[in-house]
Amino acid sequence: MATITTGAAVSHVGRVRTQNQDSGYAGGSLFVVADGMGGHAGGDIASAIAVRRIAETDRLDFATPQEAEFALQSAMIAANQDISAAVEDRPELTGMGTTVSALVRVGDVIATAHIGDSRIYLLRDGELSQITNDHTFVQRLVETGRITPEEAAVHPRRSVLMRVLGDIDQSPEIDTAILGTVPGDRWMLCSDGLTSYVPLERVLVAMAGAGTAAEAAEALVGEALEHGAPDNVTAIVVDIDRPGSGPAAPQLVGSASSGLDPELAASGRAHNRLPALLLHPIRTATPEASFQPESEDYLDALIKEDRRRLWRRRLTWLAATALIVAALVGAAFLGYRYTQTRYYVGFAGQDVAIYQGVQGTIGPIKLSHVVRVTDITRSDLSAFTRSQIAETISTSSLADAETVVENARTDSGG
Repeated sequence: MATITTGAAVSHVGRVRTQNQDSGYAGGSLFVVADGMGGHAGGDIASAIAVRRIAETDRLDFATPQEAEFALQSAMIAANQDISAAVEDRPELTGMGTTVSALVRVGDVIATAHIGDSRIYLLRDGELSQITNDHTFVQRLVETGRITPEEAAVHPRRSVLMRVLGDIDQSPEIDTAILGTVPGDRWMLCSDGLTSYVPLERVLVAMAGAGTAAEAAEALVGEALEHGAPDNVTAIVVDIDRPGSGPAAPQLVGSASSGLDPELAASGRAHNRLPALLLHPIRTATPEASFQPESEDYLDALIKEDRRRLWRRRLTWLAATALIVAALVGAAFLGYRYTQTRYYVGFAGQDVAIYQGVQGTIGPIKLSHVVRVTDITRSDLSAFTRSQIAETISTSSLADAETVVENARTDSGG
């Protein structure tokens, strides 16, 4: 079988956001996904600059996978410099950055480069494996044994990134790897808009159930939209020597698919930028989505802060619960007190009796009790009076109840 790599990319803005800050590239042997961060327009620009710069690698021929690995790493470092230079030209973009996950095929080997929390997966023989590790605060906590993966999935700081391309670090640490691949393998690159909201078992079904790479990419994005997809979502599917597959034209999606204007010169290189997007108002990135320095002191400070927040939530919850319980108990007590100001006349067995309270119960608690049993029996009464007392006659005082009894006695001829 001829060596054929077929890829397809799909990107969607999601159901909540108004702008797509993801970018993606599916080429001949190179595939890249980037998820921008840093404000309303900054994330778009960062991811577009990165993908456009790294996509230039697709024109190169590599003699060895090590050359491809080095080329990916070098392209990501260059993209990092491009983003920094763009910030110099536009200071309002300070703090913008992007995650990047990329792979390139060289024969029967895949070279990868990765930074941030976008991901690369491999589907082989029905088994889905995560190839990259997230560079996030919670992943660091998991790796150091401070929290479990289950706790990480719901941690309030699960979106805090520890490593990105951007203007923060001139020499970012990039993970690279060289992995074998075999005919029939299906690789997938995605932004966290997919994996944060779609369970992995649904990701597996979407990847395994689709016939072509394009169908698989569409199915993955469709799953994200079915699950609400509040974030941008991008999926790139890459098939290795699959029957019926063939080469596809290079494809740019997301922000990178917008027209770029290479005018901004920095460090002797013309820089890509998105002038139309620069007109959008810039918003400061939220703390959950911004880069944070990777230090033990910082981690410890965040852990302590999270613990304080947890205790505050627990104390608030306990205080609110106590207030609700107190209010319910108070209402129940006042309600019971009110019932004891009421009286009614009814039967106690065969005898007419006066009751204090109201008919009914709350759980095991009776809301009335017998005050006095009279010497008037059911058989002494006329049919009309008997039926009235059987249904009970309510009164607002003991004196009124006594009056009802005397009327019944008169009715009985007593």
